[in-house]
Amino acid sequence: MPKKTIKRMMPDHQTIKENKYLKIFGNLLHNANLWHLNRHSVAKAFAVGLFFAFIPVPFQMVLSAGIAIIVHANLPLSIALVWITNPLTMPFIFYACYLVGVWVLSVPEQEFAFQANWQWVLDSLSTIGPAFLVGCGVLAVIASILGYFIIHSFWRYQTIKAWKSRPHR
Repeated sequence: MPKKTIKRMMPDHQTIKENKYLKIFGNLLHNANLWHLNRHSVAKAFAVGLFFAFIPVPFQMVLSAGIAIIVHANLPLSIALVWITNPLTMPFIFYACYLVGVWVLSVPEQEFAFQANWQWVLDSLSTIGPAFLVGCGVLAVIASILGYFIIHSFWRYQTIKAWKSRPHR
């Protein structure tokens, strides 16, 4: 059952409540509905978490938490899914975003060499930035929608399968 698997992998809600960056949400974190695992809250959490995983900002977790609170998604899962883009996967994912942006905008692909400094980032905003940001937006929306419907369908399938197997026990 997906619920047991997700519950085992989720961080403890007390750990999230004590996170220094999430304290800005105050008593909103004490809403019990943010911690329950059901088909709807998990599907929404996947949508929120996957969306913000593709948004290139340094405070993805806070944005994900804020939207999860608004839409009543499972908070720990929304926050955890943002970490799909981590320092190991980020170059590959963001390069894919750039390629999607190039394709969507129908602009030629530009050669660039990444440099880890602020000046390179500022200079790149005018050259590869538009394609990169459009690609991030497109992949964020696609991943969000796919994540929602795949998890919702999978959860429903597993529930129906479990109900059908009950009479045989």
